[in-house]
Amino acid sequence: MTATVPRVIDLRKEPIEDALDRVERTLQVRLDQATVVRKRRSIGARTDRDTWVRIERRGLDRIGSQGGDGTASAEALHGVTKPAWYGSMAWRDTDEPVMWRADETALLPGQPVGSAIVSEDPGLLDAWWAALNASLGALAAQHTYRVATPDTEAITQELVTRTIGNVFAGVDTLVHQWTPAHADLNWANVTAPEFCLFDWEDWGLAPRGLDAATLWAASLAVPALADRVRQERRCDLESRDGKLMLLFASAKILGPHAHPEDPRLTPARAVAEQTVRELQSA
Repeated sequence: MTATVPRVIDLRKEPIEDALDRVERTLQVRLDQATVVRKRRSIGARTDRDTWVRIERRGLDRIGSQGGDGTASAEALHGVTKPAWYGSMAWRDTDEPVMWRADETALLPGQPVGSAIVSEDPGLLDAWWAALNASLGALAAQHTYRVATPDTEAITQELVTRTIGNVFAGVDTLVHQWTPAHADLNWANVTAPEFCLFDWEDWGLAPRGLDAATLWAASLAVPALADRVRQERRCDLESRDGKLMLLFASAKILGPHAHPEDPRLTPARAVAEQTVRELQSA
């Protein structure tokens, strides 16, 4: 019998041979097993034609109006530095309400800067920051009907209000400006020394400043890096909606699932308290 709710699994621990075989047959490629990268909900590998294939498992309840085609639809974005998209395939799991999808793209121009959250300064050059700003500026100027899905959940006004309200009281959480966002901008999804932004599965409309606040939160264990993010993206983070996104990102760190040894707790709390004061006095 087909399950009604998908299992929450970690692809780093699950058998993946069947999925890899299916992708190879359909896309007519050979995946280099030595290059396989396994993450919680995705698998990636280099192919014998010098491309990259990313395979994702996502519950049908997490697809919604997006259709699960983030990487393919991002190909229409102009002025954004990202890998070229070449083709894809998708299939419905026979045992669970889950869709598997594989996208073939160009290889990255460099290595990811680090893990999603960094603990040391990556030493990025000014040219790297200029490229980041150019891409985020170009992205914000695009038009889309997609809704961003950070952490695979559609970002709505209700989600913003609930997430912030669970941690910070007395804040008007009404969002005024919604702009296209990558929605998963962390240090594992950008390359260096040459800048490139990849993994576009969750992109779509989001409150202004979501990407900047997400990268800032991923940098908090390195105060100088977090300060650099705020400086470079001050056009977003000093806006009212950008301040709300600082609280949104902080609430995820400081909320009920906070880890007591997370080095980001203290700096997140300090910035959040200042931001609450600014919003309440505006």
